Amino acid sequence: MKGLKGKTIVITGASGGIGEQAAIQLALLGAKMCLIARREDELKRVQQIIQKRGGQAWIYPADITEDNASKNCIEQILKEHAKIDVLINNAARSIRRPIIQALDRLHDFERTMQINYFAAVLMTLGILPHFLLNGSGHVINISTMSTQVPIPLFSAYLASKSALESFSRSMEMELGEKGIDVSIVYFPMVRTPMSSKTKIYKHMRMLDTSTAAEWIVKAVEHKSYRITSTSGAIANVLLNIAPATVMNLTRPLFRLMDQQLEKKLKDKSS
Repeated sequence: MKGLKGKTIVITGASGGIGEQAAIQLALLGAKMCLIARREDELKRVQQIIQKRGGQAWIYPADITEDNASKNCIEQILKEHAKIDVLINNAARSIRRPIIQALDRLHDFERTMQINYFAAVLMTLGILPHFLLNGSGHVINISTMSTQVPIPLFSAYLASKSALESFSRSMEMELGEKGIDVSIVYFPMVRTPMSSKTKIYKHMRMLDTSTAAEWIVKAVEHKSYRITSTSGAIANVLLNIAPATVMNLTRPLFRLMDQQLEKKLKDKSS
């Protein structure tokens, strides 16, 4: 697409899953991709895929949960690229665990916040001065449809994503008139290495990574504040209008869904 030709886009979590697919799709549309992740070998693999298809990609191995590593990474990117147009905060981790099984596991919440929230904020704060100097910039934060629907078992993950959404809203309110666009992408369940760690989700219908990446491309192209499904938008409205009723109605449905998934897993294994 003509609108992405020559745009420089920074994306975290680019070594696999949704980040990898988004990087490839954006590169094939003409964007110059700056790929960030901890695993240098996987970044090189994605870079080679992009280059073999005629796209442009640079790699920046870094653990962006560390303050100095994040700052050094941004400095290196700005040194090698005159103008950054888009930052996509995609890197994340998820933990599925009941709260009553996490009573002595504060570290579950700390490490989830570290990558899902603080790392994204670190990257954003580091690139914002560049955006403000240019009078334009676009920050895309990846969230989950599960913050629009009350679901159990993911308290650490959902808390971190909710924090990122609140930060995004504040940024939009404060900087929207300064040329800074903000988008939040609310993904449903996506078939990635992260979601595959939960065995009972093996037989659950999920979005594939290529389709999920198209949602990110849409966010880049249209700069919409919210990218979500129709069901996610409706659920969000209902949750805001009648939270207690919605939670009381959906609680048994989630229990039933887990029971059905566990049964499928046992049936397929036997």
